[in-house]
Amino acid sequence: MEVNPPKQEHLLALKVMRLTKPTLFTNIPVTCEEKDLPGDLFNQLMRDDPSTVNGAEILMLGEMLTLPQNFGNIFLGETFSSYISVHNDSNQVVKDILVKADLQTSSQRLNLSASNAAVAELKPDCCIDDVIHHEVKEIGTHILVCAVSYTTQGGEKMYFRKFFKFQVLKPLDVKTKFYNAETDEVFLEAQIQNITTSPMFMEKVSLEPSIMYNVTELNSVNQAGACVTTFGSRTYLQPMDTRQYLYCLKPKKEFAEKAGIIKGVTVIGKLDIVWKTNLGERGRLQTSQLQRMAPGYGDVRLSLEAIPDTVILEEPFHITCKITNCSSERTMDLVLEMCNTSSIHWCGISGRQLGKLHPSSSLCLALTLLSSVQGLQSVSGLRLTDTFLKRTYEYDDIAQVCVVSSATKVES
Repeated sequence: MEVNPPKQEHLLALKVMRLTKPTLFTNIPVTCEEKDLPGDLFNQLMRDDPSTVNGAEILMLGEMLTLPQNFGNIFLGETFSSYISVHNDSNQVVKDILVKADLQTSSQRLNLSASNAAVAELKPDCCIDDVIHHEVKEIGTHILVCAVSYTTQGGEKMYFRKFFKFQVLKPLDVKTKFYNAETDEVFLEAQIQNITTSPMFMEKVSLEPSIMYNVTELNSVNQAGACVTTFGSRTYLQPMDTRQYLYCLKPKKEFAEKAGIIKGVTVIGKLDIVWKTNLGERGRLQTSQLQRMAPGYGDVRLSLEAIPDTVILEEPFHITCKITNCSSERTMDLVLEMCNTSSIHWCGISGRQLGKLHPSSSLCLALTLLSSVQGLQSVSGLRLTDTFLKRTYEYDDIAQVCVVSSATKVES
């Protein structure tokens, strides 16, 4: 009868612990009024409890810290830290010890060991310690693979490994919306929701624009010469709460002058989000490049460069228009016609030649008009005709102006 030899015990022991900061100890206060049956018993027990705050025993939050009792949650953007210890439990010297730590994700395998060199020998009751760090950049299942190889005194080579499986969760839900202004400006609204179970301190939420744009953050106001955030002095984001951030992007001059470049799908930039949780654990996320579909303006685009907000009834006012040939190949010969409406009247000669406009080039045009009706009036009635193709482009509701009487203007 054949007997299998017993499985040989390893001389080394491997321990792996995740390094996390402790949490504040909490207790459940139990109290009652003095006239109740227990009297002052519950209150005295809370006063004698060393975990309560002196003078504020009824608060759940205590003065002590609690070491983590389990692996806990790991969120995308945080730094995963782990302590690895290999201890010689035997009474003999072990040689050529090599400890290797790899992190297996759904897409790659990463070596996290600080050193790949073997330790010459390890005496009894001695240990080899290592601390590994990794910024988590993928969600889903992660497996920490710790392998140990060594040589016994008898020259036998030994090898074993352990697997530690954990899930990486998504901490934030980020949604973006784009709004196109009448000018070349683009407004980006970023909605950021905390989908964890603990509050977050939002340290930084910024937009890193692409090379085509300059960005202005619209998340603060100027109060008494100081820049104050619109979210208040305490920028905490509670679980499941959502906060909206607004940014204004304007094309750089060298790109704005070339009308043919900003067409179709354009790259806006990416969001950089930094937060802290609990006792200062830091996390950071960067979105992928945000893209938006640039609005189509056809062959000819007419935009306003300058227009007053308020004008006087029946008094001329001036606007500045910019006409752009959006075609990348064809030169246009344009004629401007100005058609009066029931409230807006144009001043000047209608049907005048603007001359030739080359591909991707622009010209600025100063126009004069007046309004015969009070209130919020729409500027309409401009017509551009390309004499080469005999094609007419109509521009109505270009902008709106507030028309007031002269008496109202004087009183204000």
